[in-house]
Amino acid sequence: MPDHLTQEQRHSNMSRIKSRDTKPEKKVRQSLFRSGFRFRANVKTLSGTPDIVLPKYRTVIFVNGCFWHGHKGCKYYTVPETNVEFWVEKVRKNKERDALNEQRLESLSWNIITVWECELKSKVFDATMERVIAELHQNKVKWEQYQQRRRSDREFARAEASRKRQVRAEVERELQNQFHIPIKIRKIASADLEDQ
Repeated sequence: MPDHLTQEQRHSNMSRIKSRDTKPEKKVRQSLFRSGFRFRANVKTLSGTPDIVLPKYRTVIFVNGCFWHGHKGCKYYTVPETNVEFWVEKVRKNKERDALNEQRLESLSWNIITVWECELKSKVFDATMERVIAELHQNKVKWEQYQQRRRSDREFARAEASRKRQVRAEVERELQNQFHIPIKIRKIASADLEDQ
């Protein structure tokens, strides 16, 4: 079906579409807030400026428009019949940028949940939010386990460092008792051991 709008009208319509605080984003935020979740919106310090950030759950949520982010297999993602090359290229770049942002966030131990616009239609909205909430709870457990492992790793590293210091001090005492090595030489030797 040909576009019933002129190129200028289509450009004007598309340029008015917001990139933040969209209706789908607000819908997800309201649902999460009603369920007791507290979050931050559009955090610019994180890669991709996630729509919703839940630090307690170490999770970011992207609410993606099916058209703009190229939701594969979705009826809401159709390439316009005019200026096809432009739109195909634009969506391809958006998808590449999304993938890069996800890699950056995952490298910083953030969990990512993507909610598509089509998943927020009335028929499936409740199921979508149940899935999101279940993932948030799983992510919280994973994050707490990760923090616990890091704490125990740090404690182990501290204990090992303390043990090495005790062994070094013991060796120095024995050397002092047996050979009466001057302090200056002992300091140089211990510095060499630390460098290894």
